[in-house]
Amino acid sequence: MADHPPFTLAVVGAGPRGVGVLERLGANAAELLGSRRLEVHLIDPFPPGPGRVWRYDQSPLLRMNSMPEDVTMFTDDSVKMAGPVRPGPSLLEWAREVRDGGLDADVPPDVVAELTALDPFDFPTRRLQSAYLRWVYQAVVEGLAEGIDVVEHAARAVGVDGYDVSLSDGSTVSADAVLFTVGHLDAEPDERERELVSSAARHGLSYYPAGYTADVDYSGIEPGETVLVRGFGLAFVDLMLLLTEGRGGRFEDLPCGGLRYHPSGAEPLLHVGSRRGVPYHAKIGYRLRGKPLRLPRFFDAYAIDALAGDALDFRADVWPLVAKELAWGYYSELFTGHPDRVRLDFAVFADAFADLDWDSPGMRDLVARAVPAEADRLDLDRLDRPMADREFGSAEEYGKELREYVEADLARRADQEFSADLGAFMALLSVYSQLPTLVHKGRLTAASQVSDVDGWFHGFFSYYASGPPPRRLEELLALQEAGLVSFAGAEMRVAVERGVFVASSASHPESVEARTLIEARLPGPSVTRAADGLLRGLRDAGELAEETVADPVTGARLPSGRIHTRVSDSRLLDGTGRPHPHRFAVGPHTSARSAAAFSRPRTNAPSFRQNDAVAREILALVNPPS
Repeated sequence: MADHPPFTLAVVGAGPRGVGVLERLGANAAELLGSRRLEVHLIDPFPPGPGRVWRYDQSPLLRMNSMPEDVTMFTDDSVKMAGPVRPGPSLLEWAREVRDGGLDADVPPDVVAELTALDPFDFPTRRLQSAYLRWVYQAVVEGLAEGIDVVEHAARAVGVDGYDVSLSDGSTVSADAVLFTVGHLDAEPDERERELVSSAARHGLSYYPAGYTADVDYSGIEPGETVLVRGFGLAFVDLMLLLTEGRGGRFEDLPCGGLRYHPSGAEPLLHVGSRRGVPYHAKIGYRLRGKPLRLPRFFDAYAIDALAGDALDFRADVWPLVAKELAWGYYSELFTGHPDRVRLDFAVFADAFADLDWDSPGMRDLVARAVPAEADRLDLDRLDRPMADREFGSAEEYGKELREYVEADLARRADQEFSADLGAFMALLSVYSQLPTLVHKGRLTAASQVSDVDGWFHGFFSYYASGPPPRRLEELLALQEAGLVSFAGAEMRVAVERGVFVASSASHPESVEARTLIEARLPGPSVTRAADGLLRGLRDAGELAEETVADPVTGARLPSGRIHTRVSDSRLLDGTGRPHPHRFAVGPHTSARSAAAFSRPRTNAPSFRQNDAVAREILALVNPPS
């Protein structure tokens, strides 16, 4: 074995996911590597560690939507995996250790002050996260077991032919195995967007399809120009900052609270809308007051197995359990954290709650008896669509209502008197981690999985649990007050009429015309529309396929847009469904449906489990079991 040439692994993508797998290779090496050397080639035009999304070279205005104590790249004993745990610092712990001299880290001067003053409830800049990820990468490389070497390639992988990976700098890596650590896939415009691209070209308009905001060139947007923006989530928040403060404007903190915006004169006028017509909820700025939550309680692997039938509809069959889990988290915190606002002992309520179906007359009666204030009761329908069926006489009236809605959201997310919201938030995180178990069992109807789980529910999760830092919504209000942002409303519609884009909505009768339209969102997963030449080439050769979801009854299949991988070991599946012996793929747009590459500590993060599993599969190729 010692005389064998090194086993070569090409990792296409050296961002946090690629580094996470590298860490697991090192962690499992003592058990599985044997005497043969492993040579890992990290291929990425962006710096290893941060990668593209978290690279340091982006606007210092852009921030994370996570608190530093909720971000880690390291496993802990909550992670259910075969490999050993290798603990390490969260972003907050790392910042404190660097500040106190306990860790040696090459921190760029621009973020030293932020690192020094970092608070658990801050929302760090992406540049600080970049410094953390760079340190993580360096620590992983330094801690690799003897027998593992790393070679960096600051280039893009442009083709894979057999065992050869071609790079954009003209070089080739001959690899015994290839791992694609793909993030969110860039995609060419979809059918609706292509129609708008064509219309824009005919009429000399400017149209920006869905894309990663920090990578889009908006310099062609003129000062004072009216711009239609479709999308009210995190992509919009980044866009809003880049086109206002990023163009020289300034926010002033007012003594009485709130912000005032001082324009530079270079800003456009943003008219924003979406399906809901409201921005994502601000992140919660407090901790639970009550007893520790018991999660999951009603939506766990046992409950999923107990669901009756082999053709489940998510809304009809699964959502009642999900909603009950969210309500359990909410009312657990309300009862134990705010006992003065309920009329029943929590143990009595919990026993009765457990025996009742979600939203049944009995459950509604229980909640009405136990929770006297209607404002303290959880209304998931209103939470999901706060502006549904509400019509206003004018855009001004709607703008006033939306402003009050955002102000109320900011107040609620900053006041621990509403900590039941955090209970629901924690339950939603628990549900999200359980959903892959349901999906991978193949018992959902194909339409329900694609439209409900990957569509509506993912959107609801992002809207409720993955919103911006509170200050971003304060900035939104300041920009509205300055006349630089206006609100289109819910169910926003855009058409090309009279040679311009025209936006209208279901919230009020007024419309707005503009010559520029921006889709403020990331593109959904789509192998068929993949913008990356490497993925397109593999797809066209039949060596990479789009996952299709089979209906358990009819057998009909619907495309999910995701890269088709075998969930058990992350092996790439070809167009005939055969697993490739030495090609793997991990990431949110694969069949595994894992979330971010980093995670909250102590949450048994799916991405960490997948990293460990694929690392062990690769090491088994290096040193096949005898």
